[in-house]
Amino acid sequence: MVCAVGGLDWRIEFHPKASDPSLYGSNDWIMFRVRLISKGSGGVAASFCCRLVDPSPPRDSPEENIRSSMFYENRSLDVLLIRWSDLASPRCRKLKDDCIFVQCALTVLEAKDAAAASDAVASVPSSDLHQQLGELLRSQKGADVTFIIAGESVAAHRSVLAARSPVFMAQLFGDMKEKASTCVEINDMEVEVFRTLLYFVYTDTVPELDQKGEQATLMAQHLLEAADRYGLERLKRIYVEKVCTGISVGTVATTLALAEQHGCSELKSRCMKFIVATPENLHAVAATGGYKHLEASCPSVLTELLKLMAKGNK
Repeated sequence: MVCAVGGLDWRIEFHPKASDPSLYGSNDWIMFRVRLISKGSGGVAASFCCRLVDPSPPRDSPEENIRSSMFYENRSLDVLLIRWSDLASPRCRKLKDDCIFVQCALTVLEAKDAAAASDAVASVPSSDLHQQLGELLRSQKGADVTFIIAGESVAAHRSVLAARSPVFMAQLFGDMKEKASTCVEINDMEVEVFRTLLYFVYTDTVPELDQKGEQATLMAQHLLEAADRYGLERLKRIYVEKVCTGISVGTVATTLALAEQHGCSELKSRCMKFIVATPENLHAVAATGGYKHLEASCPSVLTELLKLMAKGNK
């Protein structure tokens, strides 16, 4: 959700399967993230509080986690609220009808409080690991594997790739032939897609797409496919959302085929609802080249579309 606090725009995100950076491999946390999204803003001190509220009276005192930070444009702050294992415990009464109630409070501090918060934050510098790893990728220092994509060479570091992707782990340290090779050829992928995937692997962020309109959606489709291919679930989810926002007559058929092939049920549902929303949509989509691709690659989806249309006409 997006909200305005202190004259600035903020986005609060819910992450149901987050990891604790201090516990390797743990993704058992419910997490909330707040991000400053106002353009050109910086040096703003704010605190973010999340409270897990007991939905049934008499209510216990709420469990809360509060964090403060200095914010700059696109800077985020994470609050780990509770483990799923703790939430499922019989002693925890915070889960009701498979729902939890969370109260979030975002406070932008005034100048005197901001100065105190700034001093407190300055004592523990924020992590710049993503910047350091991004520089490692850019400089290629210590690179020990080279990927060949469409005739272009891209250097990387085996250990970084393996730590982030189970597929790279199997390729580079398992029993596959790539383990003994310093050069790995990748087919059926554009070099720009692979470079963007590597950027995410090293920095856990994605760059803005250079393309616009339907070309941006097409690139997002390629990146979704690449993310699924290498087992990068967070990256896959990012581009599922981007592809969702780009659904149009010209893209919906290829997007539907992609959703079917890569197990994206929510994206598939959005596409099908768009197609059958109006007769005009259906006729326009059926005239596209993407629809012919859908017929050839996913004929069972057409049967599902017919059933959805019949249900809507009842």
